[in-house]
Amino acid sequence: MSHRRNDFRIGSSTSSPSSETPPPTMNADGVAVEVVLHVVWRVADTARAAHAVDDVARHLGECAEAALARVVSRRPVDAFRPGVPTLRHTEAVAEELTGLVAGAAAVAGLEVFAVQPVRIAYAPEVAEAMGRRRLAALDALHRDALLAEAVDAVEETVRRLTARGLVELDAREHKALVRDLTVAFCAGRTAGG
Repeated sequence: MSHRRNDFRIGSSTSSPSSETPPPTMNADGVAVEVVLHVVWRVADTARAAHAVDDVARHLGECAEAALARVVSRRPVDAFRPGVPTLRHTEAVAEELTGLVAGAAAVAGLEVFAVQPVRIAYAPEVAEAMGRRRLAALDALHRDALLAEAVDAVEETVRRLTARGLVELDAREHKALVRDLTVAFCAGRTAGG
């Protein structure tokens, strides 16, 4: 019977994309994503570790890879709509990953303290397109905010003008004033930055 040496110290490993790794994981939007994880662990039960698996580090890597695929497939990297949990919420992602990896690794006598994503990126083949999509989404949010500010300013201006008796407007004139003020406010906001 051969003896395997087990290390009882706390271990730390970081995964990294290489040519030997499987293809990138697909996120909730079906977009290829590359994630690098940092795992902090130790052998808690040496007998179980010695008999349950041939290679503790490889087993831990497989557990982390399976958990990563599960977590990544449920979330997009970026939210192009409000209120959507994303992979960029790293605390929540780390908590979920740690729970999944710890549960899977425990059967092999391993104790997992933390699984933290240290790099989340779109796969190279889609990174540029997703970057453009992200900028377009930010631009749309900015335009929506500018329009909301302009509408609020127009509403307040028309209210003040009519409250002070400076103008008396029928429905058609009211619509025309609102339209003209909205155009003026929006043009002023975009020209001013």
